[in-house]
Amino acid sequence: MEMDDPVNVFGEKLEMCGQDPVTGFYRDGHCNTCAQDVGSHTVCIEASKSFLDYSKSKGNDLSTPRPEFGFKGLKPGDSWCVCAARWLEAVEGDAAPRLNLKSTHIKALEIIPMDLLKRYAADLN
Repeated sequence: MEMDDPVNVFGEKLEMCGQDPVTGFYRDGHCNTCAQDVGSHTVCIEASKSFLDYSKSKGNDLSTPRPEFGFKGLKPGDSWCVCAARWLEAVEGDAAPRLNLKSTHIKALEIIPMDLLKRYAADLN
């Protein structure tokens, strides 16, 4: 699996998203991606209760611990790389969490317009 260049939406070096729990398609703490990452886990969010509830309602339970996978479950405030399409879906469902642009991979722009990402950016102001 050859990793795409670690570049954020600004064309700069992709910054760390989260280490506790360790996130990312590669579980390296970054929202890195590659051709095999069909879900495009490229958006670095700050988990919110409404997003975690929304994701669970869509069949992706991110809040329940899964020790067999070394996953302690997310709680509000945790940083996590999510699929760009799921984040966009959450916008439409009025449940989108804030995100960190410097930690969001440039590939997210293939699915989400930059102006929409900026509206939810926690690291712009």
